Amino acid sequence: MEKEIYKIIDKEKLNIVGESIENAHGLPNECYLNGPYTNIERKKIFEDKWVTIGVASSIPNPGDTKPFDLLGIPLIIIRDKKNQVRVFHNVCSHRGYKLINESCSLKNVLRCPYHSWSYDFEGNLIATPHLGGINKNEHVDFDKSKSKLKEVSSTVWLDLIMVNISGNELPFEEYIKPLEERWADFWTKEDQAMISHAEDYGYFLLEAKCNWKFAIENYCESYHLPFVHPGLNAYSKIDDHYHIQGLPNRFAGQGTVVYDPRFKNDKKFPTFPGWSKEKEKHAEYVALFPNVMLGIHKDHYYAYWLEPVSHDFTREHMEIYYVGEEAARGNTYKSLRKQNFEQWHSIQSEDLSIIEGMQQGRNSPVYNGGNFSPVLDNPTHHFNKWVATSLTDNDFSTN
Repeated sequence: MEKEIYKIIDKEKLNIVGESIENAHGLPNECYLNGPYTNIERKKIFEDKWVTIGVASSIPNPGDTKPFDLLGIPLIIIRDKKNQVRVFHNVCSHRGYKLINESCSLKNVLRCPYHSWSYDFEGNLIATPHLGGINKNEHVDFDKSKSKLKEVSSTVWLDLIMVNISGNELPFEEYIKPLEERWADFWTKEDQAMISHAEDYGYFLLEAKCNWKFAIENYCESYHLPFVHPGLNAYSKIDDHYHIQGLPNRFAGQGTVVYDPRFKNDKKFPTFPGWSKEKEKHAEYVALFPNVMLGIHKDHYYAYWLEPVSHDFTREHMEIYYVGEEAARGNTYKSLRKQNFEQWHSIQSEDLSIIEGMQQGRNSPVYNGGNFSPVLDNPTHHFNKWVATSLTDNDFSTN
């Protein structure tokens, strides 16, 4: 696969991404435009890495099922009868028919509409009508156990459904360990268990006419705050922010030291009981590569995950969580949830024209991937190096 990427992108264009920030360029145009690059990226990043495809709270009951297409790979997300979230390839083992096209709640089986082959919620093939002839549902030479649905390696972390299609990545516990160790200074495991998804004002969808990587690049840095988010910058200024660059090279972002939520009538959300007193006014905004942007605060958490649809179209899903059921769903905090929702919707919407403008600019044949501020662009450069490393298997993380 390494040789294949160099047939599409000149080797020097990718190697220079891994240079020190003073000398580096960003990823070349080919990484954002239509062409054969897209298939390589799907394999090296979206199949080989841990990727977010949804949230577990969206399928709360056994039998709840929804389809998800990951850059053309059809998947099924289902909650089984033991309350475990599972992910399967959305294809019948018989003739390759796509099993599920819409979200639904199933009673006992996943049934293929084509020949009515049926599977239980653990992927086992349990019914094969007329397999051996009319009204003969078995055959001595057919072993059902060899025709299970193909399960995808998956786990749930902070309500996020994470998958590793190829199974080539580290176990998720190892993959996420560097970020968990960092955030152990902020909140406890007991705090994390308290997160509750808001039923009202807990979700919004934005559609961006651009490559998914622009959303990550923009999220990682605070350089643009005074120019794109003047309202936010009025109370959380650029010089109140610090950079986050996680090694091993799996996440990057920014933090603030002046988080102080301001709602009408001076009302407040409840806070995580184990939140560090030393981090009282800290909040962190981290992109966990490749496709989810996280925000942790003393009074709420959000996950802003990306659904790449094509090289120039991305769905952005915002999921907002609070401390316990009452804060997330009770009437006492409804007006606060509305205000918080509107704030985040406004901030993320302000970024849309920026990331779409970068997509348009990448059509210029003279653009070389861009240069970086040696002081303010470090997290974005960090992400670019991660992509280049993933594509080439070269380790650029030390530069």
